[in-house]
Amino acid sequence: MQMTQKEWKPKIVAFCCNWCSYAGADLAGSSRLSYPAEVKIIRVPCSCRVNPLFILRAFQRGADGVILCGCHPGDCHYSTGNYYARRRMTMLFSMLSFLGIEPKRTRVEWVSAAEGAKFSAVMNDFVKTITDLGENVKLGDLRCKESLK
Repeated sequence: MQMTQKEWKPKIVAFCCNWCSYAGADLAGSSRLSYPAEVKIIRVPCSCRVNPLFILRAFQRGADGVILCGCHPGDCHYSTGNYYARRRMTMLFSMLSFLGIEPKRTRVEWVSAAEGAKFSAVMNDFVKTITDLGENVKLGDLRCKESLK
């Protein structure tokens, strides 16, 4: 009897700020613009509220890619929140590189509430990039993989 292996699909975590990127995702949905179901959106009040440890934890729990979406610089609902997020992510990128995680597995995008088409395009492009990279095995915790089965 031949076993058929199911097609691998990447697990993507998207941290989206409430005021712009999450609203952009909502506009993409109401405009019937599609993006893959593998993208799991976590709504945060502001992109600066995403602790870099959240991203490390997402990789540890089995994420193949993590994207942070926020307001355009200068348009943050909380004035300067996205500037803090940008600085933190720059530091995180160097740490992920040190840990051996490919730089293309993380990404930061600025998407406003009126850019539903951009949100859809960014997510489709990110999923394609992660699919090309394949499964993330660097930080994966075996206990988490076993509990998903």
